Amino acid sequence: MERWLFNFGLALRGINANKLRSLLTALGIVFGVAAVIAMLSIGSGAKRAILDQMRLIGANNIVLEAIVPDPEKEASSGGSNANGNNKDKRPWSPGLSLADIQAIRENVPGVESVSPEIVLPTTFVYGGKQEKGRCIGVENTFFYLNRLELGAGKLFHAEHFEAGRPVCIIGKDVQSRFFAGADPMGKKFKCGNTWFTVIGVLQKRNAGKETLDNLGIKDYNTDVFIPIQTALLRFENRAVISKSDLGRGNDEGKSANYHQIDRAVIRMESSKLLPAAADLMARMLKRRHRDVVDYEVEVPELLLQQEQKTQDTFNMVLAAIAAISLLVGGIGIMNIMLASVLERIQEIGVRRALGARQSDIVQQFLLEAVMISLFGGMIGVLLGVLAARIIAASADIPTIIAPWSVLVSFAVAAAVGLIFGIFPARRAALQDPITALRRE
Repeated sequence: MERWLFNFGLALRGINANKLRSLLTALGIVFGVAAVIAMLSIGSGAKRAILDQMRLIGANNIVLEAIVPDPEKEASSGGSNANGNNKDKRPWSPGLSLADIQAIRENVPGVESVSPEIVLPTTFVYGGKQEKGRCIGVENTFFYLNRLELGAGKLFHAEHFEAGRPVCIIGKDVQSRFFAGADPMGKKFKCGNTWFTVIGVLQKRNAGKETLDNLGIKDYNTDVFIPIQTALLRFENRAVISKSDLGRGNDEGKSANYHQIDRAVIRMESSKLLPAAADLMARMLKRRHRDVVDYEVEVPELLLQQEQKTQDTFNMVLAAIAAISLLVGGIGIMNIMLASVLERIQEIGVRRALGARQSDIVQQFLLEAVMISLFGGMIGVLLGVLAARIIAASADIPTIIAPWSVLVSFAVAAAVGLIFGIFPARRAALQDPITALRRE
């Protein structure tokens, strides 16, 4: 232990005698460690963001979106319809409906739950205030699949659906705008031409608008929710064929929304079933809609998994850049230490003449290399943390600095100094004492 402490003191004096050179030698380690810290913080932040997005959209979900085909685009595409005729008449499609949802429940294996939605742009009126908003017809599974919890009141029950009762659950922002400082429970709230009784208020979902838009999730804080049967009975049932719907049989028909429901979320029992189930739903709906593809089938989890793979690739590129920086820093340490050996041959000879062993010389120069690396590692950690903060603030990229990333950086810095310091240290130890003393 005494020899180690003595060699440690000599290493410190050697570094102190060449402060500028030691600092320049450590620069490669500084930038390499800073790159490692920044890379790990960006990777951890991206992973956390993806997991948060997973929690928002829910796991194992398939999303069906109704689409209203554009007659002009269909006419310009040419070809023939399902009956072999020219495109003077378009095939008739009943649109996305509750019957399709029931068919999915009965025929697609592994379906855990289904949540159809009817989106109704309307006007909210209460207490002399009037605002535009959305009234959404849902089932109770909607709140479960979207991870929406009640802050007050209760969910719909069977009688509300069977009788089409005028009851509603409002978003937190709706409460703030129309019922500021008052309890909305049991109050009458007007949506369009219908008065609804408020039976519940949702808890506020704290998520950025940009995040929700990227995931295709609506901001439900500003919406009013009613039983799906109430939406069909008291607003409009688009599945009922009217005179205006007959125009959909030719190109002159208007592109009006003829879908009974606008959206549906299907929760599968396992993520392994998602690709096959999505393909089965697409083929089944195409047959039910008479070869008219007026819907979209999306699997958000698979899209996020692809995004995570892309992020992992990006992290690997950053790791490679950091590794190259550390490699360059290690080569710089070895180069400077070799030059230091040549400059201090007389010192080595004197120490050997006074009884120092080869292991003492190895320890001295090895400790110098390791301390330079650790010094560079400490500065690199500070720069890496600062860089992560700057990136998070300027580029709006989430970063998370984990304690283990700092430990890994110190370990890597010490390993670089140890590995690249061995050769110069051994070369110093193998110097012949007599030859070293004669060296001027």
